[in-house]
Amino acid sequence: MPYGPSQHTFQPGRRRFLAGLGSVLLVAGLGLKPTRVEARIDRARLRTSMQRLYGQQGLNTLEEWFALLDRLRDADLDTQLREVNDFFNRRVRWVDDIDNWGQEDFWATPLETMGQGQGDCEDYSIAKYVTLKELGVPGDRLRMIYVRARIGRGQIVQAHMVLGYYETPAATPLVLDNLVPSITPASQRTDLDPVFSFNSEGLWAGGSSQSRADPVARLSRWRNVIGRMQEQGFI
Repeated sequence: MPYGPSQHTFQPGRRRFLAGLGSVLLVAGLGLKPTRVEARIDRARLRTSMQRLYGQQGLNTLEEWFALLDRLRDADLDTQLREVNDFFNRRVRWVDDIDNWGQEDFWATPLETMGQGQGDCEDYSIAKYVTLKELGVPGDRLRMIYVRARIGRGQIVQAHMVLGYYETPAATPLVLDNLVPSITPASQRTDLDPVFSFNSEGLWAGGSSQSRADPVARLSRWRNVIGRMQEQGFI
């Protein structure tokens, strides 16, 4: 659900999702042990899955992704963040879920995003998250962040998702966004108001540094993405 010139309001499915999450955070107990999801890949299985689902064009993009992983494996963090952000921003065309998947709100796996060659803000964020974890960036320093974005002169509010890199749990994150090419501290993104953030290990309300729940148990869309990733070759 990225914001852009063709977007005007919260879509109904996204509005219900954000509203429902409020009750999740209120009832979620502290100290839950989350289901950890490691970013490991089986290249042979991923190739087979991509060939079956998307053919040669999808395979070409997948091979470019493998080459990116190999090239950045020993790179410094700044280079990894920048090049992963650029890789997906340049290769994935933004399109609304209803046009891409025939659904109001569908979260794609990285393989599906690369195969389609298009996606929306959740798809960019998930693909970047998984890629950086595969490169060895600690998962507890990465979170997908749902925000309310104020756009345009009329300050229209639009739901959006970005990826954040946190040096420490309480640090101001760096924001990787599909619509803004540069990676900037969240303190400079005054157009974004955080609603909640999550990764494979926790779920945080607003800008809190205290996890409130197991995201795999609480977020069905995230759980569904993880299930398909495991089927496709992310193990």
